[in-house]
Parts: sequence; structure tokens; C-alpha cells
Amino acid sequence: MAEQNFEVMAVEGGAPVKMWTKGVSVDPKARDQLSRAAQMPFIFKHVAAMPDVHVGIGATVGSVIPTRGAVIPAAVGVDIGCGMMAARTSLHAADLPDSLDGIRSAIEQAVPHGRAVGRGKRDKGSWGDPPPEIAAAWATLAERFKRIVEKYPKLEKTNNLVHLGTLGTGNHFIELCLDEADQVWVMLHSGSRGVGNAIGSFFIELAKEDMRRWFVNLPDENLAYFPEGTEHFDDYVEAVGWAQDFAALNRRMMMTNVVRAIRTIIAKPFEAELEAINCHHNYVRRENHFGENVLVTRKGAVRAAEGVMGIIPGSMGAKSFIVRGRGNKQAFDSCSHGAGRLMSRTEAKKRFTLDDHILATEGVECRKDEGVIDETPAAYKPIEAVMAAQADLVEIVHTLKQVVCVKG
Repeated sequence: MAEQNFEVMAVEGGAPVKMWTKGVSVDPKARDQLSRAAQMPFIFKHVAAMPDVHVGIGATVGSVIPTRGAVIPAAVGVDIGCGMMAARTSLHAADLPDSLDGIRSAIEQAVPHGRAVGRGKRDKGSWGDPPPEIAAAWATLAERFKRIVEKYPKLEKTNNLVHLGTLGTGNHFIELCLDEADQVWVMLHSGSRGVGNAIGSFFIELAKEDMRRWFVNLPDENLAYFPEGTEHFDDYVEAVGWAQDFAALNRRMMMTNVVRAIRTIIAKPFEAELEAINCHHNYVRRENHFGENVLVTRKGAVRAAEGVMGIIPGSMGAKSFIVRGRGNKQAFDSCSHGAGRLMSRTEAKKRFTLDDHILATEGVECRKDEGVIDETPAAYKPIEAVMAAQADLVEIVHTLKQVVCVKG
């Protein structure tokens, strides 16, 4: 085990924050936000901050918040169950065609992505008529969803079935990568899509209403919580658990369709589930830490218990990593979920030109237009520094470099 790599930020009137941020810049606003979360009375032991930490809505992205007797819906956020899936294939770099635009095009046709905005338009990021295998996958979730909707009818008219097996927008992506042995991997990043967003938004507002009704003063209204033993706590835990299962299934269905799409371009038979990992990085679950059963909320953080495999992606032009957890107890068995944003999307659009983006993504078959400048590599922290800061949380098993990147 490497030496402990964290620094401790003391919080007046709250639990300490242990920060794995050596050699990585941390926005003062992110420190303030971490301090506010650490002041909540039900924090267990301390809050852990990962090296990709940056300001989020309610809770800081890149934070691990262990709680006893309460859950904070905004600490999970609205992209419930967002996470990564990666599968190693039996293909090598030499098996790929010289031009990769055909593979990118096939993937884009196989997986709905992006979003069509405007009344009367069908959302291009959803299925018009879901294919039979998507409908069959939805059937495994439908009964539990019906129970949630019976209590909260507002959640019925959401993009649920039509978003299963779809990518979305923003930092969600599908990539073809090469590892250090030139073996081809398929990697993708998405979550619970429209229905998860609706569940997250609904319960965040419900928690705020509860706080107002009980006259609870909070350091930030986005830290509104449900105390254990209340009906809303149980309902939220049920709904968030369902959305996390939707997210994991969403990634599996996308992976199936991406591999099928690649097979239409590459005639050589290949296997694609040689080493498959499917992990969340926005979620809450019950875990045992320091001998106690607690709720652990990871907002932009991955579970890295000893021997557990995880995925830490870089930005569009950077390396990504397949990692094995070291089971660091002080970090509540966690690690970062990526490089972490260095600046807001608005700031990135102001600061970088299309030429900057084209240069930064040289050698990657991907979108090179104004619409993805907010996702350009320079908008993110350098992934090498992020990995160095968490050497005591994970060990690197594979280093991947993307050659195709599909964005919504």
C-alpha cells in the first residue's frame, strides 16, 4: 500500500474533509461547498474529496459523503447511476480499418444520441419505436417502476422506455480505445437518462419542501435531506435504487448495440466481453465502514474496494484507465470518476476556439465542431496529475487511448 496521500481540511462546526488533491488545482468554491456538506449533523467520520473535485449542484462533484440516518438527494444528483462500462475485445489495432469514420458512423446509427430541442420534434436522442430487445429489457424493470409511479404519478410521463439504450448529451460518450498492448476496447459513459433526471429532480424538490415544513435551517438549501424512518426516505431509496438499475441496464444495452454495429464494419469474428466492467459514479448504497453500516453517497466517485475493478476516463483527447481498487478505508473505498472539469462549460466556450479543439483531438475520429467545445480536453484537469494524486486509492491495470469518440 502506498503512503497515505490525503490532506485534511478542518471545517468549523463540522466533520473534517480528507482531500486526495496533491498536485491538482481545487477551486475555492469547491472547498466552500465541501465545507457546507461536512457541516451536516449526520456525516459519518469525514467527507472524502477525490482529485477530480469541482463545484456541482448541491454537492461537490468528486465527493464521497457517508451519512448515518439520512440521505441527501442532491448529493446523488439528477444523473442517477451515471457511470462507465468497458469491454475488452479480441481485436487488435491492426484489425481496424485505415479510416475509422465508418465505425463512428455505424455506432452513431446504432445508438440514439444527442437531443432534438423544439416543440413537435421527435427527440433524436430517444427511440421512436423501441426495438424488441429494448422492450424486453424494459420489461425487467417495468413492475418496480409501476410501484414507484403509483405513489408518484408525476413520474409516469417521463422518457423511460424510449431512453433505455440511449446515450444522451454533455460528457456522455461512446469510445473505441487501444490499450498498452494495442488491444481494442469499447468504452461508454451514460446514466439513467430522462427518467433518472425526473426522479432526481422530483425528490430534491420534495426534500426542500420537507425542510421548509419542519423549519430546518441548512447551510445550503440543496443539502435538503430525508431522515431515515420517514416515508419519503424509503420512497427515495426505492426510486434511486431503481434508477441505478436502469442506468446499468442502459449501458449494457448500448454496449450490445455498439458491438453489433462494429461487426457490420469489421468482418473478422471477435469476442467483446473478455473483461467487462460496469460501474456507477453517481449513486448511493448501504455499505459497512469502520465497523458500522452507513449510507455512502458517491457524487462523481467510483467504488474502489480492494480488488474491485473500475474505470477512470480522461477527456476526449486524453488517456483513460482501467483500475483495481486498493480498498483505502480513509477514502471509504473510493476513487475519482474521471479527470474532473477545470472550468465551467460557459468558460470553456469563451476560452477555446474550434482550432484549439481540432488540435487537441488530433488522431481521434470524433466530432470537431462548435457544439463540443465545452468538452474539449483543455476544459478538464490533466488526467496524469489526477492519477498521481490517488496512487493510494487504485492501481492502474490498463491504460487506454481513444481512437473513436461519439458524443451526443
